Amino acid sequence: MNDFNDDDIALAIALSLKDAGPPKAPRKPVAAEVIEIESDSDDGEPNHKKVHLSEDAQFEVQMRHAMQLSKMDSGPSSATSSRPTSTPPAQPSQTQPMSMILSDRKKLEAERLARLKRLRPDIAQAQESRGGASDEDDEDVDERAGDRTAKRQRLLSALPSSHRTNAASSSTRVNANPTASGSKTGQDGFFWEGELRQTANRHVDRDKDTRPVFRLSEIIGPKEDISFAILSAYVVEQAWIYEFFKIRTPLILVAHDVQGNATMKEILPETGRLRVMVSTANLIRYDWSDIENTVWVQDFPLRPSPIPHDSKADDFPTTFSRILRSVNVVPALLQMGRNGHDDLPLKRVEDLRCKWDFSKAKVYLIPSIAGRHEGWPKVIQTGHTSLMKALRDMGACTGQSRDLTLECQGSSIGTYSTQWMNEFYCSARGDSAESWLDQPKTRRSKLPYPPIKILFPSTKTVRESVLGEQGGGTMFCRRAQWQAAKFPRDLFHDSNSKRGGVLMHSKMVVGIFKGGAFASSSGLAGKRSSRTDSFDSGDDEDIVEVSPQVQEDLYGWVYVGSHNFTPSAWGNLSGSAFNPVMNVTNFELGIAFPLRSEEELEEVACWKRPARKYVIGKDEPWMQSESAHFIE
Repeated sequence: MNDFNDDDIALAIALSLKDAGPPKAPRKPVAAEVIEIESDSDDGEPNHKKVHLSEDAQFEVQMRHAMQLSKMDSGPSSATSSRPTSTPPAQPSQTQPMSMILSDRKKLEAERLARLKRLRPDIAQAQESRGGASDEDDEDVDERAGDRTAKRQRLLSALPSSHRTNAASSSTRVNANPTASGSKTGQDGFFWEGELRQTANRHVDRDKDTRPVFRLSEIIGPKEDISFAILSAYVVEQAWIYEFFKIRTPLILVAHDVQGNATMKEILPETGRLRVMVSTANLIRYDWSDIENTVWVQDFPLRPSPIPHDSKADDFPTTFSRILRSVNVVPALLQMGRNGHDDLPLKRVEDLRCKWDFSKAKVYLIPSIAGRHEGWPKVIQTGHTSLMKALRDMGACTGQSRDLTLECQGSSIGTYSTQWMNEFYCSARGDSAESWLDQPKTRRSKLPYPPIKILFPSTKTVRESVLGEQGGGTMFCRRAQWQAAKFPRDLFHDSNSKRGGVLMHSKMVVGIFKGGAFASSSGLAGKRSSRTDSFDSGDDEDIVEVSPQVQEDLYGWVYVGSHNFTPSAWGNLSGSAFNPVMNVTNFELGIAFPLRSEEELEEVACWKRPARKYVIGKDEPWMQSESAHFIE
């Protein structure tokens, strides 16, 4: 069984981001407190043990060498701090393998400038003459204000004030969905209705890049507006990300050990409002300038006065609070208070729902929390069963009168089986997991693959992209996976951006309702009991059989977030209908919302549709381990 390890990802980052010039000698491994990175591809095992490749020892040696080069090129990334008011790491529990850290940004900035002097003396001199670094110093992302002239704006200080305050003109759409990338926000530059956009990218075809995009500087906004932030990502380029904040702005950075993974979560109260962002991008410059990602942002106003805490609530802020607890934000907040930050706008995670108004939240948060989760109350709060619950809550169940086709776009391929694919498909239909677990295991293992399109770039697509093979460093599929006897090669479709020859790091799952006979033939559209609907008490005696409401006028639904289409990200379901167990390897976060028309789907989907199906025997998925660019 195959899996990607931390060396795989390090190789990708090192070779995708490496500067021109001769390679340098490897340095000694960094200390344990450095933020490590590891793959989100799955091994399919519930015990979470990482299974490394053994068929090619030479490949392993090359990977480890690349790891050294990556650590050397990226510079120090220590998670310690020398500031007396900084927050030390919160110690992770055994079931929550993460820590909270604050870094010495002055030291990191000095180290960044030193590297910049060595690699780009022209930029370093310009920054020193200004007395500091820019917020987007050499992204070279075109600003498209006004007449669409391709002006290169290297420094945030050169941007118009409207861009620095997240401004986007015109009105919002009136429906139950977040504003899609083709629509715009109000004149105040805030995102009160929610906004979904692609990230700005310097490699896109300008004639095809006609919709508003997000830049990290626009999302975070002016430094002076930010009183507090919580940040998390799979990979963090600390020296770069700290350029977006004032030195004394209190930050919590959620770091990961080698078993964890998460998307970005930010809390940015600016003049009282709360900004929440969920992104497919990492906190590294490359993800925000050279590869395509998707971002959702929404602002929530401060309530006129706090409301009482409701322990039985089941809504957006309740889920958000649970996610923050799972990644140990609570002890970090307490430590910040002890270190003198007693004026934080968020002192307890319970304050989220009590102090801010989430009534306009139209999306559902979909988390995956690493670990073993047993029993219905816990199982439906994580992994693909959390998606199932969200679909039931929004009325997006497939129902008996229609069928469902899935399109799954991502940057990493998992180890698939018919059992897991049908397990995921059951949740994607909004069917209770009981209808799956009630079936005999032998029958589950022999079902055909469900109607799922797996979107992943072919070798041809990567080679013909703007960056060529060098740009494929964050796309993962192995020869052993592709050639496995029962691997679903017939489900693969090419992944091509609507914006030209740029590769996509966006993760999306689109569910489209259609007529057909699959539902009746699969046997997965059967009973829907309500253990997943009545779970607050966790007491089986309180369960009442209730079928979810189905909105027949929906066209489908969409998920956007950090989940790749892998068992590691979405989890493996086991146990019985009476006592289910969900095993999840990764930390992930995304959003889901309904679609009401094909036009809405076309606004949201970042790939060319219909996706081109692989020609078996001619097309193969991109495998960076076989590229000459990634082999020393």
